[in-house]
Amino acid sequence: MKLGVFIERDGVLNQARVERNHQVSPLSLDEFHVNEAAAPLLKRLKNSGFVLIATTNQPGLSRGYQSRYQLDRMHQLLTTKLGLDDILVCPHDETDRCPCRKPKAGLLLEAVHKWHLNVDRSFVISDKWQDAEAARAIGCTSVLIDSPWIGTVHRDFLVLDLKAAVEKILQLRALFRPVRGVALG
Repeated sequence: MKLGVFIERDGVLNQARVERNHQVSPLSLDEFHVNEAAAPLLKRLKNSGFVLIATTNQPGLSRGYQSRYQLDRMHQLLTTKLGLDDILVCPHDETDRCPCRKPKAGLLLEAVHKWHLNVDRSFVISDKWQDAEAARAIGCTSVLIDSPWIGTVHRDFLVLDLKAAVEKILQLRALFRPVRGVALG
């Protein structure tokens, strides 16, 4: 089975505006700014064998102020610049109570089945508490980047930035690999 890293889109892979103490997703390609510094970090994860999957709640689709065309253009740019394997989107509003809207784990479970991932050895990187909750729900390790949006939920690791998150994951990945020629257990 493969190992995955689920990465929150807004605030980690691209810049998000802050309005009234909340992150606001970009609505058009003109507003969309990829975190270029993420590219070499994500390449290290990919070179270590991880499947890289961005996950994002985009309720603007169901609310009618987000264009699917613009969202697809943003995601094509994100995939091209950062080498992502997949981007999974929940288009629903909070009131829809759908199972894919984070903090529920539907997006992660979809990726686990689609990509045949080993959940126990997969990771979530985010700057939001909702992703840590989704990670906990399916049993993968959460690595939260310190931000005003992490809340007080359980998280496995708290780090300063994306670079530290990648370092932590690679450190933990090394613990998963058995040493050649040495029998375990």
